[in-house]
Formats: sequence, C-alpha cells, structure tokens
Amino acid sequence: MTTISRTEKDPARGWKLPAPLHSEPDQNCPLCPRLASFRDAARAREPKWFNSPVPSFGDRNAALLIVGLAPGLQGANRTGRPFTGDFAGDLLYRTLLEYGFAEGVYQARPDDGLKLVDCRISNAVRCVPPQNKPLPLEINTCRQFLSATFGTMPKLRAIVALGRVAHESVLKVLGLRAAAAPFAHGAIHSSGAVKLYDSYHCSRYNTNTRVLTPEMFRSVFARVRADLG
Repeated sequence: MTTISRTEKDPARGWKLPAPLHSEPDQNCPLCPRLASFRDAARAREPKWFNSPVPSFGDRNAALLIVGLAPGLQGANRTGRPFTGDFAGDLLYRTLLEYGFAEGVYQARPDDGLKLVDCRISNAVRCVPPQNKPLPLEINTCRQFLSATFGTMPKLRAIVALGRVAHESVLKVLGLRAAAAPFAHGAIHSSGAVKLYDSYHCSRYNTNTRVLTPEMFRSVFARVRADLG
C-alpha cells in the first residue's frame, strides 16, 4: 500500500546544500580504513577488476536519481558501473528499460551501450563493503558524496531509495526526520519540489524470498513515470 508524507522546507528545492566540492571520491579514497583495506585486498586478488569507488551513472541533468546501498563485490566493484554484473542489476535495468528510463540492451557490462534517459544511479556508499554491509560510520562518512551528487543535479525531481539504508541516508541529505518519513515499500515522501519513493532493494535475497516481486518493483517505477510524465 502506498503511503505519502509531506515535509515542506524550501519551496523551490526542499533542502539547502553547501556548494559541492566533489561528488565522487578519489579512486584511492582513504576516508573509511576498513573499506580501503578491503578494496586493496580485492585489487591484489583480482587486479583486472575496477576495485575503486564506483561513480554515479547517468546525466547530471536527470530528473530521477536512484540511490542504492553500495557496490556488490562481483557486480559494480568488478565492472565499475552501478548495478552492473549482478542479479540486482538484471531486475533494475529491465525495469528502467520498461518504463523509458533507459534505452539500448543491458548485457551486464559497462560497454554494452546502455544509456539512461532522464535518470541517474548512485549509491549511499561508493566502495564495496565486506559482506555487503557497510558500518554506520562508513555510511555517515560517505554521505558527503551523496549530498554533493544532489547538489550537482539542478533538475532533480524524484529519488528512488532502494532499501532502508539508502532511504535513511537520503533523509539526512534532505533534512527530513525519520519519524516524519518512515521507510515502507511504496511510500512516497515530499520535500519541496522533490519526491522520495521507497522500494525494497532489488537484491537476489529479497526477490528469492518474495519480499520483493518484479510486480512490486515495477509499481514503484510506474508511479515515478506517471508523476514525471
């Protein structure tokens, strides 16, 4: 069931951000020692993989931003493009193609020619974490890049948060209280002219256990498509 909450701040954007310095971390970002160590180990083990903070994918002038949790070890950490090369990407990109937010053919590699249309994809944490579980300190530390990403998107109107962690990180950037905008699949929260749409993460675990079905996932993007026109 869809729930909607509204929080009015700035009538133009809904939040105020400092001038962004860098929206993407350096390829050898040292800010999270545990993640840097894990990254170094992956580089030694798989030197041909990307093994760096994964940059956002898509046009900065897009109206839609999708925020995931973090790169998967054998997905984006390997390929260098968000949600590319793992099961979650299969469902995400298939859905984006269905609703006109992408064009081309998704072939699970960064040179497949797939293009996003009025859409951008990023992550709350840019480096792959052990066991796909970033620590709270790492999420907080990396939020500066998420905040700067928002600041580089002048036409941003819609944000899809994939999972609770992404939802909570987006709330902090927007300056919304968690109690006023609780996470729930299908929930919609407003901050000025920007709407936040919640979805369960499109991970293999969630889809295998039927926590998230393809129909549930498509319903979120159908609503985004209808709202953006």
